[in-house]
Amino acid sequence: MIYKIETTTPIESVKAELETKAKEFGFGILGVYNFQQILKNKGLILDKNIAVYEICNPIAAQEVLNNVPEISVYLPCRLSIYEENGLTVLETIGIEDMVSSLDINDKVTKYMHSIFDKVSLIMNSWSHN
Repeated sequence: MIYKIETTTPIESVKAELETKAKEFGFGILGVYNFQQILKNKGLILDKNIAVYEICNPIAAQEVLNNVPEISVYLPCRLSIYEENGLTVLETIGIEDMVSSLDINDKVTKYMHSIFDKVSLIMNSWSHN
């Protein structure tokens, strides 16, 4: 399952504000993949402006990785941002996909949900538009 929100905020505004919004919830940006530019550098054309941001909350990463090293395949958290039908779309892997794919106890599951709630709040920062 993909967790998806849409906003009328222009994509460039969302990209410009993402680092500040992420910091408000204890996350930093580790990397950005601008797929239009990556493919252009390889001589290919991508019509859509698609970027994937790797975000990380180091304290949460330490906690979860110490308990469930398999979670590393989902880290860092990824936020995809692109335009579709005149809207800016933000997407990430849904928490239920992560939790159901791993053998974890209730305490860690609850903690992962609390971190996902913060990611959701970041993503919904532009939903008022």
